[in-house]
Amino acid sequence: MTSTALPGEWVDHAPGLDDLAGSFTSQVSTDRYRSREYAERERAAIWMKTWQIAGRVDDLPAVGDWMEYKIYDQSFLIVRGKDERLRGFVNACRHRGNAICQGRTGNAKRGFLCQYHLWSYDLDGRLKGLLREQNAGGIDKSDNSLITVPVDTFGGFIFINPDPGAQPLAEWIGAEAMATLQPYHLELMSTVMNVREALDCNWKVVMDAFNEGYHVNGVHPQLLAVLNIAPETTRYKFFENHTIAMAPFDVVGATPEKQVEGTLSLPETFPGTVAVIPRFQELVKEYTADDGSIDFPDGVTARTLLQKATRAHLTEMGLDVSGLTDAQMSDNHGWFLFPNFMMTIRAGECHVILARPHPDGDPNRCIWHVASYMYLPKEIADQFTVDLTEVDEPGSYKYFEALQQDYQQMQRQQAGLRNESLDHLMLVNEEIVVAKFHDTLDRWMAGKAAQ
Repeated sequence: MTSTALPGEWVDHAPGLDDLAGSFTSQVSTDRYRSREYAERERAAIWMKTWQIAGRVDDLPAVGDWMEYKIYDQSFLIVRGKDERLRGFVNACRHRGNAICQGRTGNAKRGFLCQYHLWSYDLDGRLKGLLREQNAGGIDKSDNSLITVPVDTFGGFIFINPDPGAQPLAEWIGAEAMATLQPYHLELMSTVMNVREALDCNWKVVMDAFNEGYHVNGVHPQLLAVLNIAPETTRYKFFENHTIAMAPFDVVGATPEKQVEGTLSLPETFPGTVAVIPRFQELVKEYTADDGSIDFPDGVTARTLLQKATRAHLTEMGLDVSGLTDAQMSDNHGWFLFPNFMMTIRAGECHVILARPHPDGDPNRCIWHVASYMYLPKEIADQFTVDLTEVDEPGSYKYFEALQQDYQQMQRQQAGLRNESLDHLMLVNEEIVVAKFHDTLDRWMAGKAAQ
């Protein structure tokens, strides 16, 4: 008999907070947020050893297209070869170390040329020629290719790992995690928001903030109308290095009118819901009296109507959501891939938060990269696709409401973390994903992480 189980059904039998409480330490040392010495050790133990997202496959559509990925002062090139494969190289000529490419992106269809002494390389990284080769002293070109680094793709994202001996990306993410993500069709989503900016906080402050919902009451009170943050309803899946957490979009005990009101406010925080709201309103009309009162029968809530509207809308656009559960039509699942990838995803859209150390090495600063992606029909995808926005003037870019609130809060937190008399943080049970992140961090810092 063929199984009809869907990957998203993991939440139906996943552990809740009561099952996991006490699994990790509740104390987190503060030196990891402000110590330069810790940041230097972190650089070697984590950033030179782990898979990191460099961009989207769509960023390099043509042969010869390249992008630069930088972590601290380390520079790498990712290029699409003539065989359509993506490859990664250290951005340094093998002759005298000159940077091969400068800038964020470009095209080198004919290969790379070092402008210093005109050594040239093909798109496979092989040394093709050098100035006055006959007088070069017998340089072995086959032994002087560009230095390679692992590059691979999943879900439309380009991953890079500075460690030449890194385990394959598929093993790093894991077969179960990849299968759970597959029905969303991440690889077919278009980039509809793409912003990068320097923040005055440690990169781990960003990861902590987006790995817990405990701050919603204080920072995002507008979400309380639609997001049920009762700890007993949250479900978790823990992998060796990664995590998924799900809190249902539902307010238990709210009147039908309040449920609908909260759902109609979703576009302020989740722009991807704009297109679904008209269908949702049509479904609500069936249960609305002439005086405007709403009476939902057993089994019907604003959440179930949002799910129905979302599935109908996406299906009518010709998009495949058959592999997703009804709950995935409405509920955001929070994915964390160690060390720095946070994604909330539901049918048709996802939002990604990346953070990495600031190139100057100051642990009180980082670079955050926020992006949103939507699953759209090919014929209209280009109308919504945007390029990367680099924010040079702090505070000049205005994010959507919830993101703007986080943007402000994270930098306030770092101001407090600078106080040297504060030697540790205390986590509550609801912050178990944060605790899991720091447990994983500690394993990697101690060199005990399995690879």
